[in-house]
Amino acid sequence: MTVLPIIVAPDPRLKIKAKPVDAVDDDVRQLMDDMLDSMYAAQGIGLAAPQVGDDRRVIVVDVSRENEDPQPMFLANPQIVGVSDDDREHEEGCLSLPEHYAAVVRPDQVRIRYLDRDNEICEIDAEGILATCIQHEIDHLDGILFVDRVSALKRNMILRKLQKAKKLAAQPA
Repeated sequence: MTVLPIIVAPDPRLKIKAKPVDAVDDDVRQLMDDMLDSMYAAQGIGLAAPQVGDDRRVIVVDVSRENEDPQPMFLANPQIVGVSDDDREHEEGCLSLPEHYAAVVRPDQVRIRYLDRDNEICEIDAEGILATCIQHEIDHLDGILFVDRVSALKRNMILRKLQKAKKLAAQPA
């Protein structure tokens, strides 16, 4: 088990466009496992490779609740191939923007095509919190943070607070 450090915004590494993986091999599976361990350690429900400094199109998700068995999902090269006409507003947070939340509107249902841990092409239909989470993580693969989907005022306020917290943390004790 390797818990990787999660990059906190603002950081230019969070704005990169991730590169597709050629195949899900042992190296990609190790990344997926380390990302899942990191996500669980941070008590998150989703994590994208750029958040741990990796530029590959890989995400992990687990939206199971505390009293349920874990239901981890491993997605390489995820892409949205269909969306519902109905939108859903959900209060989103992010491990790269700790302790900050904002309402984001996204399609309520999506169809996702991806490579699984066995390098098989899969498609799933996701709705509700799973759809929101997967869309949020795919955004990370494209260099988009959830604050990029809210008003400029709210985004700037959150990013200024994070920048200030980073400066304070970097000062010698």
